[in-house]
Amino acid sequence: MTRFALEAAAFQVSEAAHSQQARRLLDRERIDLVLMDWMLPGRSGLEFTRELKRQPTTRSIPVIMLTAHADEPHKVEGLEGGADDYITKPFSPRELVARIHAVLRRTRGTKEETVIVEGGLRIDQASHQAFMDDHPIELSPVEYRLLLFFMTHPERAYSRARILDHVWGEHAHVEERTVDVHIRRLRKQLAGARYDRHIQTVRGVGYRFIRSAP
Repeated sequence: MTRFALEAAAFQVSEAAHSQQARRLLDRERIDLVLMDWMLPGRSGLEFTRELKRQPTTRSIPVIMLTAHADEPHKVEGLEGGADDYITKPFSPRELVARIHAVLRRTRGTKEETVIVEGGLRIDQASHQAFMDDHPIELSPVEYRLLLFFMTHPERAYSRARILDHVWGEHAHVEERTVDVHIRRLRKQLAGARYDRHIQTVRGVGYRFIRSAP
């Protein structure tokens, strides 16, 4: 019913049955807002919300908590845990859609709108878009976060573990070799104009982004 109401309001909806599946969706897709059920199997929605708000890659994504807990202590706990709004069940589809629009207006109005430029590479954080010589690059969410991390941390070598912490989050259960796979894909995306040379492999350490490619 919730999905039907949201799609009728022109939202694109992705569903996750538990926090691990939701984590994979967040890594793979560009999510504008999370509807979080408090009573998730395995790990509570409140605990997962706290994790999202701790991690640099997901802390700016607004979260609306959906729950049957209508008492004030639970509401306070949910909002203090990082939820941007709190809706108690049962709720009407019209109220849910109105709350989503209100949260999106509020959070989009406070997003940092900065442009980062390194040579012919440019990232517009407001539009969540990367450009190469003014041509848009089609990057996956992980590739985008990798490039953003490198361009905001140039001229310094980072281990795979540090890159995992910054890009995937400290509590992500991802193997270090995953970093190599995604950097290889990112380099392939940048190779057309030879901007892949900005990302250097530092033997015995990890990777480094250099401003002036050889």
